[in-house]
Amino acid sequence: MKLAVFTVMLPDLNPEEAVKDIKSAGYEGVEWRVTNVPDSVKGDTPSFWGNNFCTFAPTVEDAQRAKTLSDQAGLVIPNIGTYISIGELEKVKQAISFANTVGSPHFRVGFGNFEGNYTQHFEAAKSFLADVISLAKDVNVKPLVEIHHKTIVPSGALAHRLVSNFSPTEVGIIHDAGNMVFEGFEDYRIGLELLGDYLSEVHIKNAAYNTTEKVWQAQWSPLHTGVVDFNALFTALKTINFTGWFAMEDFSQTLPSKEALHANARFIRDVWENA
Repeated sequence: MKLAVFTVMLPDLNPEEAVKDIKSAGYEGVEWRVTNVPDSVKGDTPSFWGNNFCTFAPTVEDAQRAKTLSDQAGLVIPNIGTYISIGELEKVKQAISFANTVGSPHFRVGFGNFEGNYTQHFEAAKSFLADVISLAKDVNVKPLVEIHHKTIVPSGALAHRLVSNFSPTEVGIIHDAGNMVFEGFEDYRIGLELLGDYLSEVHIKNAAYNTTEKVWQAQWSPLHTGVVDFNALFTALKTINFTGWFAMEDFSQTLPSKEALHANARFIRDVWENA
């Protein structure tokens, strides 16, 4: 099991602190959050998608800093977590440059929240992804599409429908069972077998349902108490001989960041060994 941490889950740690704690907890890799933190939130309490201290700007200078810190800690960078929506080709160019500088083979690309007509959104996403692939192929960096609720790719099947227009050497998929608690659940083995060679990475997090409402609502939970059946997921991954990276992305906030790193690594490696 090759286990990394997506630094979005460490909003109160700066990068220097993060690499030390990630390494000490036994992880082999780090997936950096790469985006511009707005000036308007920089005085706020640290948060996942707001004032996140463990974030690099998509600049050459920050890429060089990210590479230096990762190398010094002995951590691989299997992917970078960028925030890119349809039409944002300048952000794509920045992400490709960052990935190339730090030596990451992948960068994440998304399509924003799905609104309006699905068919129109799908066609726009397919056209945009073709442009992304064209930009990335010359530097041997591959874009990854994450299975995510509230997008046009909330399941393995719908993600496959999009990427099957291209070669798995050109684009990959990040499987995310935690996101599929909110929307897009399907039998793990069916989805993974369908994705086949497109499967590049697996995100690790969990969610549970809040039954206090008339309609149950999903909310983030600790890894060991949510809907995701990690034993079933890992058994399916072993069945298809998955050898790619796993990236920890715990949003439950039930433990401080440093404690969560250690507890999550112990839990998930134990489940993997026994699957």
